[in-house]
Amino acid sequence: MNQQQRQDAIIELVRRQGYASIEQLTEHFTVTPQTIRRDLNTLSTEGRIRRVHGGAGLESSTVNTAYSTRKTLNLEAKQRIATLLARHVPDHSSLFINIGTSNEVIAEALLDHQGLEVITNNLNVAAILQHKEDFNVIIAGGQVRSRDGGIIGEATIDFINQFKVDYGIIGISGIDEDGSLLEFDYQEVRVAQAILRNSRQVFLATDHSKFQRNPVVRQGNLAQLDALFTDREPPEAIMRLLKQHDVALHLA
Repeated sequence: MNQQQRQDAIIELVRRQGYASIEQLTEHFTVTPQTIRRDLNTLSTEGRIRRVHGGAGLESSTVNTAYSTRKTLNLEAKQRIATLLARHVPDHSSLFINIGTSNEVIAEALLDHQGLEVITNNLNVAAILQHKEDFNVIIAGGQVRSRDGGIIGEATIDFINQFKVDYGIIGISGIDEDGSLLEFDYQEVRVAQAILRNSRQVFLATDHSKFQRNPVVRQGNLAQLDALFTDREPPEAIMRLLKQHDVALHLA
């Protein structure tokens, strides 16, 4: 069993039990306590588990990792994903880009494109794209979320519903094994659902840490996607759903 397989197995064990001690994990995987501590620290930094004294527990399903931390988590993977996704967006396309640090990296990857029309409810995305003279950047109205520059609320939903675009580019906080796309903020979810409804094709960009995370609010389902862009092959249950619903998988 390699390191990635062991870390995935640790997450599954913690999910089943709610908590696993270093002693239990050391015995289960026949490795040293130092190895388990390194694994737990890595998984905690990625936001996949919650590191507690003597072991690990489930990450909160109601509170997301701080924006400043998410900006740097798995940044190299996000950059690879963004570069790959950008290749699938033609010049002179129209697109939604919603809230999320992965989407901010995607905005940077789109700067080499020409003639894009971008509708966004993400102030950071708008700031990245605003200097591109041949882009038409339209920003949604609504309530600005101070922690990350996301724009949410009824006015935002009404605004999104005025458009029908070629591509909806969305991020996510977690993907359940049953295919549910999950988020932490109900208001953010309602805006994302409007984007799903008003996009001819939907691209989801997410790094591997979002598999097996369990935020509390249901945003949608994998079946609503046209393509998933990620950096590692998803768990077997999600792979089956992607094939069942004919969702293209692109690995960066």
